[in-house]
Amino acid sequence: MKGERQDKAVYRADKVKAEVVEKLKATGTRIVQDLRRGRWPSVELPLRTTKNIVYDDALRQYVLGPKKAVRTLSNIRHVRPFAQMVWLMKFAKQLIESGKTSTLRDTYYVALGENVDFEDQDESDDIILELESVLGHPREDFNIFPEERASIYGDLVIEYTIPGFRGNRVDLSTHPDGYAIGPALTTAEFVRCGAEMAFVIEKGAVFSRFVEERADKKFKALLIHTAGQSPRNCRKLIRRIREELNLPIYVFADADPYGMHIASVLIHGSALSAHIKQINVPDAVWAGVYATDITKYKLPSMKFTDVDEKRLSELVEDPRYQTDPWRREVKYFEKLKRKAELEAFSKYGLEFIVKDFLPERLAELTKR
Repeated sequence: MKGERQDKAVYRADKVKAEVVEKLKATGTRIVQDLRRGRWPSVELPLRTTKNIVYDDALRQYVLGPKKAVRTLSNIRHVRPFAQMVWLMKFAKQLIESGKTSTLRDTYYVALGENVDFEDQDESDDIILELESVLGHPREDFNIFPEERASIYGDLVIEYTIPGFRGNRVDLSTHPDGYAIGPALTTAEFVRCGAEMAFVIEKGAVFSRFVEERADKKFKALLIHTAGQSPRNCRKLIRRIREELNLPIYVFADADPYGMHIASVLIHGSALSAHIKQINVPDAVWAGVYATDITKYKLPSMKFTDVDEKRLSELVEDPRYQTDPWRREVKYFEKLKRKAELEAFSKYGLEFIVKDFLPERLAELTKR
């Protein structure tokens, strides 16, 4: 049975790679045919903005709406990004056919080495997002991955399915720094789980505090560190934990507009990645820290900066923040104009966040 599952996983992965290669070839063929026929090549790009996302009830996530833009070589301003995308298509096809992988950073430097004109990595990353939207596949399907920075710790045994490590088992409670959540861990089989919930934590210091205070034992919880905005591999793993292990997911982030957004992207989906389906976790629960917690717990706080004010004004207009608790907390931020970090609970001692805050918040959430 185990071998059958692994064989099916390998078959699915190979099938996806083949689909991506065919789409790359089809897109390239259209460009060549247009040139041969004396037409300006063009591609349609879905608009990846908050004004073009709609909630899909079936998927339970925000997805891209119908608005599109056309990139064409007839427009001199489009020539550079068009050429960048064509190079990326070639590079993606090479990665798949050679069985090699690259990171976002590595891809940028390969481009520079081949004299492709990217101003910086942000520009390179954006073209990768555009290619995803054109192909309808995430970058992981064409073997480009982000740097691993998220990690997981707790009572879960996994078994790797990737070539070279297939069959190897790892107990995720054996490394106090947590195991890096990369492609290999994301696709591993779940062998045994003794946890009953999962805590998703934005900050590294607080993740370490949870480990030190044995929150995994006290609450029978998996501990997941997102290191800021959760990378896609991390989101995929959290979704699998929810769907395959049926564990409640609680998300903890800073009490500021950016912390709210980190939680919202995990739960509702990302506007920038709204073309990628099923990497959100719609049943996850935002557990704070809330704006109202700053007052409730008398937390040390800081004044909003102009950047915070601007970000909050964007959330006010964002469709993902129009229902409670999101709307309630946005309004409180508008009134308070102050922010606090997860670490602010240390005002009451190093043990407070696990010993006092966690059981209080879980009790509140389970009553809803």
